[in-house]
Amino acid sequence: MKTEQSTGIRPLDGITVLSLEHAIAAPFCTRQLADLGARVIKVERPGVGDFARNYDERVNGMASHFVWTNRSKQSLTLDLKSPQAKEVLARLLPQVDVLVQNLAPGAAARLGLSFDALHEQYPGLVVCDISGYGAGGPYEHKKAYDLLIQSESGFVSVTGSANEPAKAGCSIADIAAGMYAYTHILSALLQRGKTGKGSHIDLTMLESMVEWMGFPLYYTYDGAPPPVRAGAAHAAIYPYGPFLAGNGKTIMLGLQNEREWKMFCEQVLEKPELATDSRFASNTMRTTNRDALRDLIIQSFAAYDDEQIIERLEKAGIANARVNDMKAVWEHPQLKARNRWTQMDSPVGTLPTFLPPGVNNSYDFRIDAVPALGEHSAAILDELGYDEDTVGQWQSAGII
Repeated sequence: MKTEQSTGIRPLDGITVLSLEHAIAAPFCTRQLADLGARVIKVERPGVGDFARNYDERVNGMASHFVWTNRSKQSLTLDLKSPQAKEVLARLLPQVDVLVQNLAPGAAARLGLSFDALHEQYPGLVVCDISGYGAGGPYEHKKAYDLLIQSESGFVSVTGSANEPAKAGCSIADIAAGMYAYTHILSALLQRGKTGKGSHIDLTMLESMVEWMGFPLYYTYDGAPPPVRAGAAHAAIYPYGPFLAGNGKTIMLGLQNEREWKMFCEQVLEKPELATDSRFASNTMRTTNRDALRDLIIQSFAAYDDEQIIERLEKAGIANARVNDMKAVWEHPQLKARNRWTQMDSPVGTLPTFLPPGVNNSYDFRIDAVPALGEHSAAILDELGYDEDTVGQWQSAGII
């Protein structure tokens, strides 16, 4: 059910963001700025648009990635290499608070859109450059996609089974970069409120992912061996991961301390003697002897279905979860109970959309339509003072 928007002032009402963006990292960042009320003008290539528009056609003909990361934006098609584009940007930039770009390395600078080129004329402008590896260094011009950064950051090396590494099932390197870009931009706007000056953000996918790799990095401190790839289990805590119930369904469970281990043995496995078994006397020993312990747990679980086991785990106070597929997530009772789904418009009709995590009691998130390619070009150019004849000529020439 669509929630009613409050009349409360959103944190970024009145802020204008100009984004030269494609794929996921920058669009995910700017969508979150739009959620908080910012006006986001998304610049796209005439006739083609953000290439993420064509990743698939799973959402009534629209691409799943694009629908996810582009609600509440305005689409302006503009050939950035044309002389007319420079004129449009010159009229637009005085109104812009934040410029975000994740073009190929060096492309924004060649267009005259670097922080150094803009800061003197627009001292309050925040410029956020999102790239794979950042300015300087031997990888500055290296191409970077999500899978490649998952690999370079070491994530793939510690993810997967013992026999084969695996990437994450979603674009976590893009998501990490988009999240850090989002928080950096919010911080830069707060800083501008104190100093009156905009700032430059150099945000990389690699550094965003390496920050997330803190546990395996410190686990291998001073040449220590890396954590083993353990599939959906935890490399250093056991039992912590997937276990089959008697009906073939998988249950995730996790034990964090010795009190929970004792309760698990007594109330779930009904084998209190295991709590004092020397093979399992500490987390280190349980991890070392995980194969033997896994067999014991599976043998015990074989007598019950998943619902019965979850009931026992809940009664014993042991953390657990179902392994939901996407259909189950769409229908998740907790998300429904908290009214976390709403609706948004799009070029293919009304679509469900997930509200941003977190609830603030003073405002509602902005949930506007996913834009069609170039949907707002004429209106934006009209705001900037261009007449209909000029706009028509530019459309015919492929400039917009």
